[in-house]
Amino acid sequence: MSADETAGRPAIHSTLHERHRAVLPDWLALYYDEPIEITHGEGRHVWDGEGKRYLDFFGGILTTMTAHALPEVTKAVSEQAQRILHTSSLYLDRPMVELAERIAALSGIPDARVFFTTSGTEANDTALLLATTHRRSNQILALRNSYHGRSFSAVGITGNRAWSPTTLSPLQTLYVHGGVRSRGPYAELDDADFIEACTADLEDMLGQTGGDVAALIAEPVQGVGGFTSPPDGLLAAFRQVLQERGILWISDEVQTGWGRTGDNFWGWQAHGQAGPPDILTFAKGIGNGMSIGGVVARAEVMNCLGANSISTFGGSPITMAAGNANLNYLLEHDLQGNARRVGGLLLERLRAVAAGLGIVREVRGRGLMAGVELVEPHTDTPSPRAASLVLEAARERGLLIGKGGGHSTSSVLRIAPPLSLTVAEAEEGAAILEHALRTANTELGGESTQ
Repeated sequence: MSADETAGRPAIHSTLHERHRAVLPDWLALYYDEPIEITHGEGRHVWDGEGKRYLDFFGGILTTMTAHALPEVTKAVSEQAQRILHTSSLYLDRPMVELAERIAALSGIPDARVFFTTSGTEANDTALLLATTHRRSNQILALRNSYHGRSFSAVGITGNRAWSPTTLSPLQTLYVHGGVRSRGPYAELDDADFIEACTADLEDMLGQTGGDVAALIAEPVQGVGGFTSPPDGLLAAFRQVLQERGILWISDEVQTGWGRTGDNFWGWQAHGQAGPPDILTFAKGIGNGMSIGGVVARAEVMNCLGANSISTFGGSPITMAAGNANLNYLLEHDLQGNARRVGGLLLERLRAVAAGLGIVREVRGRGLMAGVELVEPHTDTPSPRAASLVLEAARERGLLIGKGGGHSTSSVLRIAPPLSLTVAEAEEGAAILEHALRTANTELGGESTQ
């Protein structure tokens, strides 16, 4: 590349940022003080518009599940594109039927039916439509600190205020404890007592409503909320209370599905003592970047609608081809097992890195879904500033991560690489994060005990 070409790249990038700000909403978030344009990727790496390579530990918000430019997926998409791109759900669609059969079998839900959408938001919208219609009630239970999408109904059940821009909603939403283990009124209890206290809270709330509730919707691991989760078994305890009253359980698996947590294929299975949910929603990783979402429900619930419905783009031939190829790769290469093994090593490494740093409150997660909660040095006060410093420092050294968190702050680092991550890449990413965390810790005045 010539000197003139090199000199011109930042100007081109700056112009793109200016164009973005001129035509797109102010509330459309961008990472970094100088946002980057990602132009291409391969494996666990991506490149920006100026040619810099990054190790990707966020995967397009947990969407690039297997690998960037996975040959099996790109081949399936290319071959399908040469035949036909789109037909709509008004016609029989062989790839859609094939993927639906596989997901129904994997879901654990008996007599399952599958409806495809284009996103997790739309999937959760559909789940709410099914639950409220089936139960003839607009009351929904959700967990505090939750996130379920950006549509009007989804933000109405989102317990994370940073991502819920309006209090108007067609639903009456009641928020219960349990999504955050290490904060709140029950944080000091042991796991058994925590579950008992949260279940008592649920029963008390249902007593006040008369039990006229359609469903509980819950993420087994809260994604945007900072990768928080309850003790295993909490949702099973909730399920028992709900079943006694005929209330449905919706498991939002948009971020936890397909083996990302390592121990289980679905997040709900960590709470599986009471059996599968009535409704399961999924999206993100199954398409490996293609726009796929969906709902699985037992037939009685799925078939409760008394009017016609379609999804113009849900289940399109090209996205279903990608989904089938991606699922093949995931299962054939045991990426769930890899998430458990490499994710376990990564979590151990991150805990060792964080030990003694005043800005790190907690390292948590399971599989390849890790959260690092940052605070003002040696306090419990969330620190968005620390998260931004680490994000920038990691990016400077060639690592992309995400952030999220509760309390209307983004103070938790969200780490979720593609499930094919190697041990060497996990070590490389952990080393970059160590440098970034130490840099932020020093800048914010947090002493290190190491």
